[in-house]
Amino acid sequence: MKIDQFNFAGKKAIVRVDFNVPLDENGNVTDDTRIRGALPTLKKILADGGSVIMMSHMGKPKGKVNPKLSLSQIVKKVSERLGVDVKFADDCANASAAAAALKPGEALLLENLRFYPEEEGKPVGVEKGTPEYDAAKKEMKAKQKTFAEKLASYADVYVNDAFGTAHRKHASTAVIADFFAPDAKMLGFLMEKEVTAINNVLKNAQHPFTAIIGGSKVSSKLGVIKNLLDKVDNLIIGGGMGYTFVKAQGGHIGESLHEDDLMPEALNVIAAAKEKGVNLSLSVATVAADRFANDANRKVVPIENIPDGWEGMDASEQSLEIWKKIILDSKTILWNGPVGVFEFENFAHGTGEIAKYVAEATQHNGAYSLVGGGDSVAAVNKFGLADKVSYVSTGGGAMLEAIEGKVLPGVAAIEG
Repeated sequence: MKIDQFNFAGKKAIVRVDFNVPLDENGNVTDDTRIRGALPTLKKILADGGSVIMMSHMGKPKGKVNPKLSLSQIVKKVSERLGVDVKFADDCANASAAAAALKPGEALLLENLRFYPEEEGKPVGVEKGTPEYDAAKKEMKAKQKTFAEKLASYADVYVNDAFGTAHRKHASTAVIADFFAPDAKMLGFLMEKEVTAINNVLKNAQHPFTAIIGGSKVSSKLGVIKNLLDKVDNLIIGGGMGYTFVKAQGGHIGESLHEDDLMPEALNVIAAAKEKGVNLSLSVATVAADRFANDANRKVVPIENIPDGWEGMDASEQSLEIWKKIILDSKTILWNGPVGVFEFENFAHGTGEIAKYVAEATQHNGAYSLVGGGDSVAAVNKFGLADKVSYVSTGGGAMLEAIEGKVLPGVAAIEG
């Protein structure tokens, strides 16, 4: 069922949102992007004459009640954004009366789902790989199902609009869907947009297709890189992970971040790219620093010849010129991960330039661009370019797993 075709009049809808927002020391919301992201779905339900029950996690309380991670702290902000006085149920597993009392046009927020270990469905206090763990896991799965059934009992309809947790098979993201008929469960507007954006790059890409993969570690993105080799024309690898590729080919990388055990895999990727005719572009020169600090001494050196005691910290102008041409000639662009130590102002230049190239390719050359992952999203936001790219994904981990070719449980539970 598509959400825009559904009439919520007189229905209670339980909506999995991602309200895992940052708070300051006084419990005030410091960035409400995720709350704003859920508004189209929530407002559609209320405007139809339905009532809405919102459920979310916050942080990692590991199955225990933690007042610092209570969603009661965000009720005011959600009410403000939604334009409705949001009610609060202080126990997500005991909210039957609060849910039953909801009238059309009213909204209820449940307490943090992860105060219950049943939400994540992982055994607590048992060591993995032991017979006890296997028994505890089986028992926990049964409890998870009961917990999901309880949440489902509050409503007539289930809507999943939390893309950030779509790669998790949790009670509220996947198991709950089993308790609703096919025409009473659906993806929210935000989830639909995310799934469409990923399909646009993975299934419907126009060529040339360029993927820019940055960040610190090869290990976290190896599956993504391998899956993309069958789809892209150009693969730009930047950031900390690039030094593993350089060292694997015999380069001298000084103190730069790298993973020795991943060097064989890096060589495999280089060979596979060559075999498949993919243009694999690594940095040619780097802005090196004599220590890991914003005020460190800097110098530009060839990527394969970084002196001892120095480490690569940012992409050089020489590398950026090469990457600019590749990006501006592209019709589809996927960007995940920074190409330098973005959190240090003096080493953020390369990532900022990549953001500008992606925006320029989108605005002036008609490219489709998908940006995802914390730092790349932070970069387009920092430089005011978020509305100049085609889509900014809200779910780093979920987006990566989808690009790796994995099935997302949160989507599969609804779409089958």
